Amino acid sequence: MTATHQSVTQQIAAITKAARQAQKSLAGASRADKDAALAAMANAIDTNRAKILEANATDLDRGKENNTPAALLDRLQLTDDRIDGLVSALGDLASLPDPIGNVVRGNNLPNGIRLQQVRVPLGVVGAIYEARPNVTVDIAGIGIKSGNAVILRGGSAAETTNGVTIGVLRDALESQGLPADLVQGIDELGREGANALMTYRRGVDVLIPRGGPGLIRAVVENAAVPVIETGAGVGHVYVDASADPQKAVDIVFNSKTHRPSVCNAAETVLIHRDAKDTGIKVLTALQDAGVVLHVDPTAATWVSDAVAATEDDWSTEYLDMEMSVKIVGDIDEAIEHVETYSTRHTEVIVTENLSNADRYIAEVDAAVVMVNASSRFTDGGQFGLGAEIGISTQKLHARGPMGLEELTSTKWILRGDGQIRH
Repeated sequence: MTATHQSVTQQIAAITKAARQAQKSLAGASRADKDAALAAMANAIDTNRAKILEANATDLDRGKENNTPAALLDRLQLTDDRIDGLVSALGDLASLPDPIGNVVRGNNLPNGIRLQQVRVPLGVVGAIYEARPNVTVDIAGIGIKSGNAVILRGGSAAETTNGVTIGVLRDALESQGLPADLVQGIDELGREGANALMTYRRGVDVLIPRGGPGLIRAVVENAAVPVIETGAGVGHVYVDASADPQKAVDIVFNSKTHRPSVCNAAETVLIHRDAKDTGIKVLTALQDAGVVLHVDPTAATWVSDAVAATEDDWSTEYLDMEMSVKIVGDIDEAIEHVETYSTRHTEVIVTENLSNADRYIAEVDAAVVMVNASSRFTDGGQFGLGAEIGISTQKLHARGPMGLEELTSTKWILRGDGQIRH
């Protein structure tokens, strides 16, 4: 082990120890205490928005100098509207019930022991993400409400924004009599810090990566601590033969163009060959909005000025104004294509056939399956969960938008009166 790596590991050890000590302050905190902290955090973000936006402008300028792709710049950028959204999200969290202490199940055993399984915080939650300064506030808020301390690695692209934002949040916590170390950032430790956070076994209780496929894969493959995997969003909209034409146009258009740089934007549209007229309307609307279409041979006869799709296109998360197009013969072919190329994030069917809708729901394996609605609804706020820590595409513990309950574990509590086991 190099001296530098050893030094970083020691710093991570100290940071996680401080987080664990700080987290104890929330063990007995009431909902009112936590909601007051969230209100203070929201007010601090609001009143310090000029400072946060100035820091964000520094990160954006550096990103442009480094030729950062437009999709990443969009994720990186904060605006007054986006800060308003962060403030609102913290307020929404405060309005939600506190999951800690809720009884999941329980009963009185024949021997008189009272048994309960209750929700408890995970403890110390680490998050590794990139170019998403909004995530800094979302995770901090969810952490406080669910009784957890958080350690944040937001990446070099947003380092200035994250540093200022974390400082603002820490000051807000201290104003409420809570330890600032409930929210800590490790961006200044660079990749060495991220690696140490992944591999230091006595550190975080769970690590959550959020970002592109490369980042997620690196965390999943290298972490020596428990990981909740969030996934890239290669999602599909299947336009069935029975689809209402206007619904199809609106849903595909919104799924792709509303905000193409995020993981719940659709990347492929599958169109039943008997829905040609509807399909042409869908594809024309996309092209009119500037979407570059990567089309299969059949779709190439439906529209002009498109690009021939390659095998790689079917598994590409464009995160931009590009979309692949495949014409399918039936719902079986659509489901087979989704099964082959989906990242199990969000899958949509547009149909007026109830049987096909039910079959799609039953057979498509994804965290979220939608019928006649835009993929952009896969979001913790839209689901009524307040902010979200990410979209989990795994199948253990948490799946889909991760809100408060997903940052909890459970504890079994037995209350006896001297019983012994025979």
